[in-house]
Amino acid sequence: MIFTQEQLEKYADVLLWGLKTARTGSYKKGDIVLVQSDLAAISLAEALQPKLLDMGMNVVVRIGGTPKMERNFYERTNRRQLVFVAPGERELYGSLNGRIFLHAPESLTHLQDIDPKKIGKVLIARKPLRDLTEKREEKGLFGWTLCLFPTAELARKAGLSLKRYADQVGRACYLDHDDPAREWKSIHRKVAIIKQWLSSLPVKAFHIESDSTDLRVTPGEHRQWLGISGHNIPSFEIFLSPDWRGTEGVYYADQPSFRSGNYIEKVRLTFKKGSVANVEAEKGLEFAKKQIAMDAGAGRVGEFSLTDRRFSRINHFMASTLFDENFGGRYGNCHLAVGASYSDTYSGDPSKLTKTMKKALGFNNSALHWDLVNTEKKTVTAHLKTGEKVVIYDGGIFRW
Repeated sequence: MIFTQEQLEKYADVLLWGLKTARTGSYKKGDIVLVQSDLAAISLAEALQPKLLDMGMNVVVRIGGTPKMERNFYERTNRRQLVFVAPGERELYGSLNGRIFLHAPESLTHLQDIDPKKIGKVLIARKPLRDLTEKREEKGLFGWTLCLFPTAELARKAGLSLKRYADQVGRACYLDHDDPAREWKSIHRKVAIIKQWLSSLPVKAFHIESDSTDLRVTPGEHRQWLGISGHNIPSFEIFLSPDWRGTEGVYYADQPSFRSGNYIEKVRLTFKKGSVANVEAEKGLEFAKKQIAMDAGAGRVGEFSLTDRRFSRINHFMASTLFDENFGGRYGNCHLAVGASYSDTYSGDPSKLTKTMKKALGFNNSALHWDLVNTEKKTVTAHLKTGEKVVIYDGGIFRW
């Protein structure tokens, strides 16, 4: 057994903390919560479901298909089947109040020879469902969280034994503490101070410098920094969705990516006038190019994030973006996401954001959201509107 029953109960409690914290509105009896779980995480789903029922939630449980089933889908579907959305899906997503995803992949490379365009078409076909939940979230009607459950495949790809991998997951989520949810509440309070400080700075642009990265990111108007909001378990990142139009320079991801059944390594993106002008990668180059060409917004920045190593207990590559984008280690990390923005980084009322307003403010729209992680020693300098320069991040620590 990967986790003891006690650890499973603690993990479920942390997920419930995340679900409640992630939603700006309050849950009430009769709300609909969707629990989506990979087959390997069924023991965690079994620990979570009764807790949700005891809260008075209407729980919808869905178990995902196996890697073989997913491969069958892409190999055998015709064009209509590829973009098919089942009757009732829009109704469900338009009524959801909460969603918890238990990610437990039993293969990370089973789609490596599938045409990335087919994978992109599925994402585009299902984007309207994501738009529905995003609108509900902006109104405080919906919250979501997700987590990772250890599998042998994840451990192999990370170069760890299953036990060591599970120990990393447990430590990262504070499952070795008597009351992990209390620990997360404490981190949440501490990071709130840093977010307030960052959001108060009159920043014209951020300059990110490391051995392989030299990038300028423009935060844009009416932005706020978010993070450790309950959406991801674990999460130590502090992020915002910048004005994509101001992105210039080179960004390098020294951490590999496992994405949509593909492996991509050492991605280097060159931005000109806000868009990706050149893509390089030592492995998975064609996949990377097709992902970034998925739609008009896929080659633009949707998120800029920094992780303070003082909070994160993750110190090993985990072959999972959820963990790797929260890497602490020696120098912390930054990550850049190409694709969709997060509208809740708008400093006003996100529910009042129209498509026209989002476009005017430089919030990016795409079916893609791909996080690319850099763990090199770096300095992030804020160029203020006053003409001053302030180092906000150095050596993996926020300098506030």
